[in-house]
Amino acid sequence: MNVKKVATYVAVAFVIFYLLTQPTAAAAAVRGMFDGITTGAERLATFFTSLTT
Repeated sequence: MNVKKVATYVAVAFVIFYLLTQPTAAAAAVRGMFDGITTGAERLATFFTSLTT
C-alpha cells in the first residue's frame, strides 16, 4: 500500500473518531474554520473595493 493512501485512511479514521467522541468540540472547530474563511473573504472584498474607489 502506498504511504499517501495509508495517511488518508488514518486521517479519515481520526476525523470519524473525533466526530463520534467529541461532537460539540468538532462542531466548534468547524464553526471556527468557517468563521476564519468568512473573515478572510470579507477582508479580501474590502481590499478590492478600496482598490477600485
